[in-house]
Amino acid sequence: MAGFNDNSGNGDLSRVTKEVWKNNCFPEWGTWLNEEIDDTVVPANNFAMWWLGCTGIWVKTPEDANICIDLWLGTGKRGKHAWDFPYSQGKNFQMYRMNGGPTYQPNTRNIPMVIDPYEIQKIDAVLSTHFHRDHIDQYVAAAICQNFTDVPFIGPKFSCNIWREWGVPEDRIREVRPGDVIRIKDLEITAVDSFDRTALITCPAPEKAEGVCPTDMDDRAVSYVIKTPGGTLYHSGDSHFSNGYFKHGRDYDIDVALASFGENPPGLTDKMTSSDVLRMAENLRAKVVIPFHYDVWNNMLADPSEIEYLYQFKAPRLDYQFHVYIWQVGGQYIYPRDKDKKRFMFDRGFHDAFTDEPNLPFKSFL
Repeated sequence: MAGFNDNSGNGDLSRVTKEVWKNNCFPEWGTWLNEEIDDTVVPANNFAMWWLGCTGIWVKTPEDANICIDLWLGTGKRGKHAWDFPYSQGKNFQMYRMNGGPTYQPNTRNIPMVIDPYEIQKIDAVLSTHFHRDHIDQYVAAAICQNFTDVPFIGPKFSCNIWREWGVPEDRIREVRPGDVIRIKDLEITAVDSFDRTALITCPAPEKAEGVCPTDMDDRAVSYVIKTPGGTLYHSGDSHFSNGYFKHGRDYDIDVALASFGENPPGLTDKMTSSDVLRMAENLRAKVVIPFHYDVWNNMLADPSEIEYLYQFKAPRLDYQFHVYIWQVGGQYIYPRDKDKKRFMFDRGFHDAFTDEPNLPFKSFL
């Protein structure tokens, strides 16, 4: 019978070591979400997706296509003292290059690990939008290479170079640039322009960037337009706001758009604001916009209610043809089944209450 392992030492606490704690408690969700994804049968003319944290997404279709995008299962800072001196992150660190502040970024991870990469049973492709460390993952790469022989790794050149450094076989790496199309079962994935300006000033970094033109954005980052039997999903990676969204909205019939939102600290702009998120959705002509990325870093943690409040203020005047959906990490969203929902809530359970007579001394306990 399943149960909680709350007596691992069988009465001897000296046997309850740090390693036992790690094995019993991490990843925090164990294989719960792995099993939920495996068990989900996607209805015809729909697609299902799960938020895995940051911009990590799992997509599943009626023909059982399974892909993950930007799945990252690493951590941020794990010790304060190790970083507590000037330039501890180096002068090539992207945040230092953006604002010139020598103090370390206090970016501890906020969210739990909701999926176990080593227990993934079915997957057709691993995708990355760009090479930043919270959008590509060595543990995911290792698990997929160890457990599957032919699953491809798809991303822009810089992401592919990282996979090569880690040891992903060359014949499993697929470089993409805007305009490239990949078909997987009942999915059609089109790489499109990224608008992640942060990626342009990140590695490889010249000693002095002033006056030096960055290399091609298309080598560094892409976004993805994913056409499914249930509609079209737009995964923007880490993109900022751009007028280019208007062109993407004209070129593709986008149903659901995922937007990188966050609370930008003073002196730094790295994520879209609530206003940017709404402008993005309007320009893309999306039907639903879902913010993500605001969840992962404690120093950029944002409240997506801000987007809802601004939407309520602007929608009647600007006649928005989309609505905002607020998700939760680990949550499922099926489109178009859930298209009219505004907020996610996990299954609250207890659906079979009073199937049996409650074991209580008297009914007033109820």
